[in-house]
Amino acid sequence: MTRLLLADDQALVRGGFRMILEAQPDLEVVAEAEDGRAAIERARETNPDVVLMDVRMPVVDGISATRTVVEERLAEHVLVLTTFDEDRVVYDALAAGASGFLLKSAPPAQLVEAVRTVARGEALIAPTVVRRLIEEFVRRPPPSGDADPRLDPLTERELEVLALIARGLSNTEIASSLFLSGATVKTHVNRIFSKLDLRDRVQAVVLAYETGLVRPGD
Repeated sequence: MTRLLLADDQALVRGGFRMILEAQPDLEVVAEAEDGRAAIERARETNPDVVLMDVRMPVVDGISATRTVVEERLAEHVLVLTTFDEDRVVYDALAAGASGFLLKSAPPAQLVEAVRTVARGEALIAPTVVRRLIEEFVRRPPPSGDADPRLDPLTERELEVLALIARGLSNTEIASSLFLSGATVKTHVNRIFSKLDLRDRVQAVVLAYETGLVRPGD
């Protein structure tokens, strides 16, 4: 059973999400919060698997609340939900540690699948989100030619896998590209996350661009 915390300042929205999610046999809403501060407090109390976090909330906004939840490990994952399809919101949410980003206008089936995807640790990285991450790094100065020491723990094969993760490939697609079994790719991914202290694929994408392992246009 996946345990959920709903954080949104509108009671009707929370009620709608609860109805959709609790209709699923594998999902349970264990708490609700009407603002970012309450979301942090409820997360401390219930330690949910996934927090569904609105961006625009009073007292403490959703981005700041996400950052606190992630840094203090109050929940396994945060899925950010918003009505704002803006580049800055997307990037700030992912930079704060969110495992996924979904518009509130998404149909119920997509919401349910997004929650399940994030709960499995398979961060929700839609192609549009990947593009926005790339665009953000395009605006930054290019990294120096020196290898970034943060990547030193990785083997050559692990660097290859990380680069393909950063390009948005799934484990199955990576296996096909490198002529490896799915189990072998999964092992490589787990080792990359462990060595670099990464929580999920979103953090892996960000790190790959930050270190210059992958560059826009590659």
